[in-house]
Amino acid sequence: MPKLRRYREVIFTGILDFMVVLAGWIIYHSYAEVIWEYQIFTVEPNILLNGILYSAFWIILFVLIGVYKKLYLVSRLDEFVRIAKASFVGMLILFFISGNDQQNTWEVQRQAVFLYGFTVFVLMAVNRFIVRSIQKYFAQKGKGLHRAIIVGAGRSAKTAYEDLKRNKILGMQVLGYVSINGQDPDPDVGIEKGKILGSIDEIEQIIRDWQVQDVMVALEPEHREKLVNIIAKTDSPEVSLKLLPDFHQVVSGLSKTNQIFGMPLIEVSPEPMQLWELVAKRFFDVVISFTVLALTFPFLLIIGLLIRLTSDGTAIYEQTRVGRNEKPFTMYKFRTMFDNAEKDSGPKWATKNDPRITPMGRWLRRLRIDELPQFVNVLKGDMSLVGPRPERPHFVDQFSAEVPLYSRRHRVRPGITGWAQVKWKYDASMDDVREKTKYDLFYIENASMSMDAKILINTIMTVVKGRGQ
Repeated sequence: MPKLRRYREVIFTGILDFMVVLAGWIIYHSYAEVIWEYQIFTVEPNILLNGILYSAFWIILFVLIGVYKKLYLVSRLDEFVRIAKASFVGMLILFFISGNDQQNTWEVQRQAVFLYGFTVFVLMAVNRFIVRSIQKYFAQKGKGLHRAIIVGAGRSAKTAYEDLKRNKILGMQVLGYVSINGQDPDPDVGIEKGKILGSIDEIEQIIRDWQVQDVMVALEPEHREKLVNIIAKTDSPEVSLKLLPDFHQVVSGLSKTNQIFGMPLIEVSPEPMQLWELVAKRFFDVVISFTVLALTFPFLLIIGLLIRLTSDGTAIYEQTRVGRNEKPFTMYKFRTMFDNAEKDSGPKWATKNDPRITPMGRWLRRLRIDELPQFVNVLKGDMSLVGPRPERPHFVDQFSAEVPLYSRRHRVRPGITGWAQVKWKYDASMDDVREKTKYDLFYIENASMSMDAKILINTIMTVVKGRGQ
């Protein structure tokens, strides 16, 4: 139900956009017949069928470019710019598609592409302007607002509540406050006791019970140390987390803030990559993994045979790891330890000169060859080439309890290699885990195709220099 609520606006907007773009196709053809003797972009005799195909093209393009990202009460100017960019890209693509049309001159094709693209742009811009205007009108009337809570019960929280209540255009209906220590609010602040929904320790249950969509954190300076714990407890794709910065954070520029109708807020965004980047990332994952497996297949067979000949046990070691959204999956590796190496000790970290590692396994680890079977995991979609390394459930439970924000690593697909792997050593202590988590969180907040390329290049250099452990 929460997921349906989350995507309801996107689905509704997408259907409406499809109908508008389809209407644009029909309008375009109505005046195209007057301008030219024959039609442009017609691959089938049925004009309506063509319209459906081209409308689907526009919707897919809009999705990839990010036209459906953050739809709720988005600025009409920002949305206008998005649609203009998408329309320009669409016109370029259609121009190249129509370039093979031998029955039309280049000039006619250029005019046709421009007129059709311009028609789509105008209708989409008008449609979104009307929809956002209606949405803002109802928001001002207090209808269709997001269910929100404020973390904090001090003067900052009270001020935020009054701003949201007075300016409904901000789009949040505040249900109440979450106190820091579970105590009654200070009478001097002016917050009613009945408005306190619970304490920070209960915030996860409060979000579920009240079906909260937005969480605004408005802490007093003396409670800033609680921020990491709050972010960890509200780390969910179903909830939008916003931080109210203090005066010094705003004027110093130490935190990047967004102005939401004049109210400065820091939005915690777990997925900076645009959808087209995610699609491109997955495309390269599949292509590179398939190529590597195809080119190294004979070599993999030889490695597997050598492992079987030099020690007891299977060549491929299967192990349960925790993946995206904390979903367990089976990860494949070449076996580098003696068979049943953890039978007596249970799960434990690998160490330098680990006696459990076979002579063959030590060589495989140094050159990272033991990771090659994980390209199968990438093809299956369990993993990516680049991302935080997946851990075993035993360690995930342990680290989640001791390392703040550790669970945020599971917001993306785990990877064969990652930012932490090229910047930090193997885990040998809980301090190492904390340091690697910082690198993983940095990657998640700053992920891009260029950063992935940088990590892959660093990993190749590590393999060439034999720095694996």
